[in-house]
Amino acid sequence: MQKLTRNPIARAGLMVVALELIALAINLFYAPHGVAPGGATGIAILVQEVFGLNVSVTTLAVNAVMLVLAWWLLDRSTTRRILFGSIGLPVLLALTPQVMVVQDRLLAVIVGSVIFALGVALNYRLDASSGGTTVPPMIMARYWNIKPAVGLFVIDMLVSLFNIPVSGLEAFILALFAIALTSLVMNYVETGLDRKKVVYIMSNTALPQIEAGIRDKTDHGLTIHQVIGGYSGEPKEMLMVVVEQSDLRALVSHVREHDPAAFILATEATEVHGGSLT
Repeated sequence: MQKLTRNPIARAGLMVVALELIALAINLFYAPHGVAPGGATGIAILVQEVFGLNVSVTTLAVNAVMLVLAWWLLDRSTTRRILFGSIGLPVLLALTPQVMVVQDRLLAVIVGSVIFALGVALNYRLDASSGGTTVPPMIMARYWNIKPAVGLFVIDMLVSLFNIPVSGLEAFILALFAIALTSLVMNYVETGLDRKKVVYIMSNTALPQIEAGIRDKTDHGLTIHQVIGGYSGEPKEMLMVVVEQSDLRALVSHVREHDPAAFILATEATEVHGGSLT
């Protein structure tokens, strides 16, 4: 991915792919069922439901206003970064036919959310954006110190609430479901599916035996940290072990066999790079 993003032509091509995935999610799954899960495209879906105006036209209008706000209240680099997506997405929405390919409303939202998340996640990896309502949260963060994630959530919620008078309560519930599912899929796409666990182990009675078992019987990444007890003030050793998700239970059982009272803390490792830990 990094090699591709360094090539301007390849980067532009990937941005088009990302924007087209978003356009497909909107025109094939969200808009035909009148579900508006936030964002500029959500506003466009609501406008289409009420006034019959094409989604691409409203999206372009909203993005144009956001570009002006970004130029005025943010900075030129931010405006340039979102310019391509702000224009490209409405164009692709206009070129992509709006067809109901899935009759079941819930299934359409599920499929649409996955496709939408893939497009947005790819945009993020390219350090790009489709513009729209991503701009107000940045303005809130700069002038009122409101976290962008909070600002974006509030805006998406406000847009989603308008599903109730426009398309009904069911559309609102589906919009919330779409937002949640999109966030979940994006999280996995951005951090990778090959997740591991980092396990921290401390034992007052059997740490050498635990360490020997891990080192001699497994190929888990293993590091020994020199630590100091927070209450005792005494120097101790703590093991840090990197394991596959499927190996976590076996590791915990191994530790418990030697010391049922051992301290074990397991955390998620979303990315692990490089060789084994020694």
